[in-house]
Amino acid sequence: MIGASELAIFAAVVEENSFSQAALKIGLSKTVISKKISALEQDLNTQLLYRTTRKLSLTDAGKLLYKHAKGINQQANDAFTAINELSQEISGHIIMSVPTISGELLLADLVAKFCKKYPKVTIELRLENKLIDLVEEGVDLAIRTADLADSSLIAVPLLQSSWVVCCSPKYLNSSRHQLEQIDDLKAHNCLCYDLQANGGNEWRFTEYDLQRSILVKGSMSSNNALSLKKAALNDIGIIYVPKCSVYNELQNGSLVQVLNQYKARSLGVFAIYPYTRHKPEKITLLIESIKKEYQSLEHIFN
Repeated sequence: MIGASELAIFAAVVEENSFSQAALKIGLSKTVISKKISALEQDLNTQLLYRTTRKLSLTDAGKLLYKHAKGINQQANDAFTAINELSQEISGHIIMSVPTISGELLLADLVAKFCKKYPKVTIELRLENKLIDLVEEGVDLAIRTADLADSSLIAVPLLQSSWVVCCSPKYLNSSRHQLEQIDDLKAHNCLCYDLQANGGNEWRFTEYDLQRSILVKGSMSSNNALSLKKAALNDIGIIYVPKCSVYNELQNGSLVQVLNQYKARSLGVFAIYPYTRHKPEKITLLIESIKKEYQSLEHIFN
């Protein structure tokens, strides 16, 4: 008879893409794992996996079974988490995915403090700007400014993050072209931030409650705001980036904000995590800490 343990073993083999690694993960021998999968295929009277010496791949039947089986381990983990938290001791492992700016600006320090406060919690902090599938990659918590397209994810608002158009005083003073209207940007060297969902060379503004956009071009583009900031500090062009990434430079005058009469873009920052019936207490506490930290630094975001 097929039970939850067989489905959990099958899910582990698929996720580890290896009988050996699944055996290590579960704590059984490779031989036992192999026999369990063979018995499962026999009971279902269908092949679930294609096996070669180098890799495993799913048959159509295997894909369908995995779709339903992969939740078994998560439900078990939720149950164990709920029981463990009865002891009031916060423990476990958290995988976080955060944007480079946020990670370098505040989250690396916050995570270190959180681990110090809760010594039985371990955190894997991934700094990455790409959007990922949290469930597919096993990520417990992500910080994102993108729209929440996946309804299976829960989003907790943290704050709004405003953007600014800026450049160095030397670039501004040495340019032969005026910079009074957004249309003037077409004549300037605009360094593009490739993370914008609408395209790095499309800069959007609001004027008198009307949305306006302009296509710009320049000698450099990057998916990293720090790289663009360094380029602007070298007097080569204009950048349009989150205010938090250039806050100190705006304060000390090494960069100056331009086109202030237009309202720049503003994006919500969210803590995002996969839906579970029982959210682990460690995730709740970490989100609370992150929100408090963001709000204490709200002045550099807005």
